Amino acid sequence: MTSSEQRRNRASDWQPKPPAKWFYAGFQTFLKRFLRKNFHGVVLAKDSSLDVSLAAGRPIIIYVNHPSWWDPLIAHFLNQRLFPERDFFAPIDAEALAKYRVFARLGFFGVQLSSTSGTAQFLSRSAAVLERSNAALWLTPEGRFADSRDRTAELMPGLAHLCRKHDSPLVVPMAMEYAFWNERLPMCFAAFGKFIDCQQHPDWDKATWHQNLTTALRGTQQHLESLVIQRCDTNFQSVLQGDVGGGAVYDSFRRVKAMLTGKQFEGQHGEHFQ
Repeated sequence: MTSSEQRRNRASDWQPKPPAKWFYAGFQTFLKRFLRKNFHGVVLAKDSSLDVSLAAGRPIIIYVNHPSWWDPLIAHFLNQRLFPERDFFAPIDAEALAKYRVFARLGFFGVQLSSTSGTAQFLSRSAAVLERSNAALWLTPEGRFADSRDRTAELMPGLAHLCRKHDSPLVVPMAMEYAFWNERLPMCFAAFGKFIDCQQHPDWDKATWHQNLTTALRGTQQHLESLVIQRCDTNFQSVLQGDVGGGAVYDSFRRVKAMLTGKQFEGQHGEHFQ
C-alpha cells in the first residue's frame, strides 16, 4: 500500500465525535464570560432569523465570511444559543489544532490547508459530519481573513463540492462583521440569508453551486452592512449582552456627575438591544 493510499484510509476511518456534555457546558460558561469582557454585545438581525425546524432530521451547513480571529468562537457560541440540539463541527488548520488540542474536544477537526491531500481530507471528514442528522457544520470558505466590506475573495471550491455530492443538508449563508457604535467595546453583528435546500437542486453542477453560494453570501453581507450603517438598535435582537460603559475612570466621573445633579446613572451610552 502506498503512502497516499494510507493517508486516504486514515482520512476515511475518521469519525466525528461530539464533545462530552459536561465539557461542552463548561467551555460555554467560559466562552460567555470571555465574550462579555470583550464585546458590548452579540446581536442578530431581526429579519434574518433561521427556522431550524425546517431542517429537522437533516444536517445543516452554515457558511460564513471570515473577517476576524473571533469568528470560530462566535460560531461556537451562536451554535449553542441558536441550535442547542445540534452538534457543532468545524474544520481548523491541523497545525493550530496540534498546538491547541482542547479544540478537538469541542467539535473542531484538523485539515492540512493549502494542499491536495488537505482538500481530500476536508471533503472526507465533512462528508462524515454530514452523515449525522443533528450536525451543524460551520465553514469559512473564503479561506483567509477578509474585511467584511471586501467581497473579492473567491470561495474555496470545497463547499460547492459538498453541496453537489450530498443532498441531505440545508445550506445557510451567514454574514458577520464587527463595529463600534456608542460604547467602548465593539459589537458583533450577524445575519442569516435564505437557506438553499440541496435536495431541491440535483441538476446544479459544481460551477452553478459555486456561483449561487457566492451570490447568497455576498447578498447577506450587503444586507447586514446596510443595517449596521443605519446604527439602529431596533434592527437587531440581542444574543449576548456584554460590558457597558466607557471604562472605570470615565464612568467614575459620570457617576459623580449623576449624583450631584440628582440623576440616575446610566452605564450604557446609547443602544438598547432587546
